[in-house]
Amino acid sequence: MLRETVLLSCLALGLCAAADCNTTTHDLHKNLNLKRHHAKMKIIGQSCKEIKDTHNGTMEDGIYYLITESGVVYQTFCDMTTAGGGWTLVASIHENDIMGKCTRGDRWSSENGDDPRKPEGDKTWANRVIFGTAEGATDDDYKNPGYYDIKAKDVSVWHVPNNEEPGLWSKSSFLRYHTDTHFLEKYEGNLFNLFKLHPVKQGMGECNDGSGIPIPIVYDEGDKESTSELYGSAVRDEFEPGFVTFSVFNNDRAPMAICSGIKPTGCQPQYYCIGGGGYYPTGTLVLCGDFNAFDWTIFGGSGNHKAAQKMIDASMLLFYR
Repeated sequence: MLRETVLLSCLALGLCAAADCNTTTHDLHKNLNLKRHHAKMKIIGQSCKEIKDTHNGTMEDGIYYLITESGVVYQTFCDMTTAGGGWTLVASIHENDIMGKCTRGDRWSSENGDDPRKPEGDKTWANRVIFGTAEGATDDDYKNPGYYDIKAKDVSVWHVPNNEEPGLWSKSSFLRYHTDTHFLEKYEGNLFNLFKLHPVKQGMGECNDGSGIPIPIVYDEGDKESTSELYGSAVRDEFEPGFVTFSVFNNDRAPMAICSGIKPTGCQPQYYCIGGGGYYPTGTLVLCGDFNAFDWTIFGGSGNHKAAQKMIDASMLLFYR
């Protein structure tokens, strides 16, 4: 019955003539998927929001083609359903090796070790270097041209288990939220410009009972209580849940880029924030890396500071709208 249905669909879409449709069900499914893929190529915009607004009606979550202001075409994932839809995936932060400290794969901090001559590390938060693929955003780090090209108002953040397929990201995420304050308008529409103004660079800021740029959030999955439980019990009195915070610093004036779901009120953000520069005056083996000191038990540290294992084993996806 399935084969007959697919054959009829194939004929209806003009993918084969009646005499040529003596092929496998697998091949027919493949042809149908290609047809859908080709149809999507006709739907293109500078952002997922532009596509959503231009094509009135229900749009599905999935991979779409976008084009930059200068004409570069690329693929990314569009969330067309959350809070009205139109969210563009622009980046993911994936910890490939929690034991590797500023080693290969730590693109959002430094792949060249801890070096006082490079206090900004690889400068990924404020440059135009792109890497990875949209489909592999939970398998490896990802950054597309939309990160610096799109002019947005808000961000959305998803925490999705590593190695998950794009079609399952929404259902499998254990923490999802978005901002609705239009805060990006203060920073020319994206995080690229925010981090230009507030560099993730050692010595560029300091901590005095917390630091950074806190923005209130609206939860799509999870809540304040479950957010707190994602971080070590010994540091839960150092932050307030219900925010996303950018460009924070610890006691040594060492930077972290994003505190997900929380606002720091203390000065040890290395235990609950991610991303950073390339120099940490003390505790190099603990702090350096994309996920900083999320798990320093591997170096003999206290288990009470360790983030939840599911947090360590998940990728953070960043969206614009």
